[in-house]
Amino acid sequence: MLELLLCSLVTVLPDYLYRRYRQGKRFGKEITFYSVWYELRWGITGCLMLTVALITMIFYYHPSTSSAAMYFRTIPILPEVAGRVAEVHVDFSASVKKGDVLFRLDSSKQQAALETAKRKIAEVEASLISARADLVKAEAQIGEAKAAWQQTKDELDTKSELQRRSPGTVPQRDIEKLQVAVDQRQAGVDAASAAREAVALRGSTLLPAEKASAEAAMAEAQVDLDKTYIRAGVDGRVEQFLLRTGDVVNQMMRPAGILIPEGAGRRALQAGFGQIEAQVMKPGMIAEATCISKPWVIIPLVVTAVQDYIAAGQFRAGEQLVDPQNLRQPGTILVFLEPLYNGGLDGVTPGSSCIVNAYTSNHDVIADKNTGALRGFALHVIDATGLVHALLLRIQALLLPVKTLVLSGH
Repeated sequence: MLELLLCSLVTVLPDYLYRRYRQGKRFGKEITFYSVWYELRWGITGCLMLTVALITMIFYYHPSTSSAAMYFRTIPILPEVAGRVAEVHVDFSASVKKGDVLFRLDSSKQQAALETAKRKIAEVEASLISARADLVKAEAQIGEAKAAWQQTKDELDTKSELQRRSPGTVPQRDIEKLQVAVDQRQAGVDAASAAREAVALRGSTLLPAEKASAEAAMAEAQVDLDKTYIRAGVDGRVEQFLLRTGDVVNQMMRPAGILIPEGAGRRALQAGFGQIEAQVMKPGMIAEATCISKPWVIIPLVVTAVQDYIAAGQFRAGEQLVDPQNLRQPGTILVFLEPLYNGGLDGVTPGSSCIVNAYTSNHDVIADKNTGALRGFALHVIDATGLVHALLLRIQALLLPVKTLVLSGH
């Protein structure tokens, strides 16, 4: 309607003034409601054509959309293990800090595993003490075996010397028995030394390895026990937390609730513009928005990013071929907008629906010396028409509460 009124000022109105004061025709006489079309045909035709051209130019170079919202990421509260809830530490809605315990699962099995691991460590430590005693015992056995060997060796040497000095004094059979006894005592010394080495290896290698394994098992059991304490991963707020003691939660099918990170949905606004504006939407464009949760306020924004892909064309590889006929809606171009000034989005509730206008600016092209006069004038007209869209946005912002509260029928 506003575009039609503006276009009529330069088409219908001059045509009427020409026929009224130049041709002398009067409204109600020559110009009646029945002859309006014939008398003002050139002005009406020109007004309609100019209105269509103006609306097309405004909506193309200064696009608008009502598909805008402050999206935010939510974090599902999921335990790493399935189990039954034993304790709940937060209410239906509460602020939490990173590391705060949200709830605890039944941990009897994990505590039993941890206690078993601790007992295993105590058992290995006791074995280490026993190994030290066994080492002392083995060293004593080595000393005993060496003493027995030395005694037998001395007796053999003595009888061998007597036999050498006085042959026949000592029976040869006794010397042979003593030689066998010396070899036997030497074998006992070797066996005692081997036993000592085995005890030493057990105390220095085997038992420490068993202790390390037991400590690793205890650490694993402690990790499993810690997993029964479900904590907040980030600072944020728990909303609609309906979990209660006795509920069963599962990381695959039964999440416990939702955690909204602190500051989520308060940094940027996302808007979907029509695909026809793909060549117009560029980072750096100035935009404005008005949101339902903050009525009668125009928020200045700047386009920070334009997504290169349209979500409607996304598909997953499967056993069926993709048929474009199934694409019912064309999809939109996702644009990210941030407030032009600090705190611009303060007071806007995350998830709130908004109306966004983006404005094309050709100031740099117009200021370029290589830009011709005709092109510069055309670009001036394009930039100036953004004022119409800005005015329309302010009218929408003014009427938005009335439309929502009165005309929506709620």
